[in-house]
Amino acid sequence: MFLLTLEGLLESLYMCCIATVLAYCIGIPLGVLLVLSAREGICPRPRLNLLLGGIVNCLRSIPFLILMVALLPFTRFVVGSSIGWQAATVALVVAAAPFVARVVEASLKEVDPGVIEAAQAMGAGTMQIVCKVLLPEARPGLLVGAALSVTAILGYSAMAGIVGGGGLGAIAINYGYYRSQTDIMLIMILILLLLVQIFQGLGNLAARKSDKRMR
Repeated sequence: MFLLTLEGLLESLYMCCIATVLAYCIGIPLGVLLVLSAREGICPRPRLNLLLGGIVNCLRSIPFLILMVALLPFTRFVVGSSIGWQAATVALVVAAAPFVARVVEASLKEVDPGVIEAAQAMGAGTMQIVCKVLLPEARPGLLVGAALSVTAILGYSAMAGIVGGGGLGAIAINYGYYRSQTDIMLIMILILLLLVQIFQGLGNLAARKSDKRMR
């Protein structure tokens, strides 16, 4: 059982880390576009903003298990299988990317407009403002949001065990629920709780260290 638990832990960490990186590769540009294209943004594009916001809201409104089942054909096309942690990672990315986009959007909107106006007054272009003003100024919020995103993805990965997604969730379902081994179920829950505390603590610590107001 120790080896099985270790394998499940590694699978959960693989899913969580890979899905987080890929979700941020999609979510950061999407979040930036949502901020830039807003009516009060640097490059107002109301129709584009409405379209992107609608897509994000639609994906966020679909329960993860339903989304995972709906994505089975796409998952088979991408990884060649509909079960295992690799297959679950595909659904995790699709589910997490809209969440990340909203986290990024909220963090960027907290940046002082005066800083942006000062950059524009000095002739900075849109990409310069994004890369040298918005993202650096929003770093503490982005790091806290990253911790929230990781814990959310970890929770999704546990649910993926219901449909053969692998990881700690699969062990909890297959052994703790189907075989009525309550002790195994409790161990998996405790491990997941510990992981959440670790990720959240690291995120908060990184945010405090990067916050200029707390130096």
